[in-house]
Amino acid sequence: MAARSRLSFEDRRRIAEGLRDGLTYAEIARRLGRPRSTVSREISRNGGPHGYRAHRAQQATNWRARRRRPVSPPEPPDTYGDRDARTVQEFTEDFTGMMVQTGMSPLTARVFAALFVSDGASLTTAELVQRLHVSPASISRAIRWLEQRGLVSRTREARRERYDVDVDVWYRTWSESARSMALWADTTRRGADVFGTGTPVGLRLHTTSRFFELLSHDMAQAAEHWRQVLSLRHRP
Repeated sequence: MAARSRLSFEDRRRIAEGLRDGLTYAEIARRLGRPRSTVSREISRNGGPHGYRAHRAQQATNWRARRRRPVSPPEPPDTYGDRDARTVQEFTEDFTGMMVQTGMSPLTARVFAALFVSDGASLTTAELVQRLHVSPASISRAIRWLEQRGLVSRTREARRERYDVDVDVWYRTWSESARSMALWADTTRRGADVFGTGTPVGLRLHTTSRFFELLSHDMAQAAEHWRQVLSLRHRP
């Protein structure tokens, strides 16, 4: 019997179950009656063996399918230079799908991807509207969400605003995440003192506090290491 061309949600659910049961890709593929390469590609594209979730994989696949369409000349014509428009579009869709899979809304992911893959990492509302074919109000909502998380910044340019992705965007967002972890550590530590570590609740809070304390410390060290590497790269 010829193998079906597309995986269904039921197939994806069985892949997730196989991963949880510790099966190899080959064993999962045999159970599904699929080539091993199909299973391997599905898992690697949707979170890897430890992050694969059937519903997220289905959502990302559905989103990519809706976005798949014949490629027309990019707008503006010189957006991608000598790069192949179809290859760029396919990567942008995969990049967007990855962000959707990890929790970002589809429109916000599209806006961030458009900014990130533009050569200048900078676009105006009008340019985003032209590329994404959505309303200025939709762009504004997405930008507001991205700004709140430090992923984009805006600058005034004559009568219009320009949105930018800075080269140190990941340093800033990672540092903010480290501060959030520190807040979790402080709050749960106080909770452990309130309940006492001799109680089940207090022990649970103490363990949680230690986890976030160590995580915050490691994240802060990683962020500082990256800041130093980045400064060396940009030193004249």
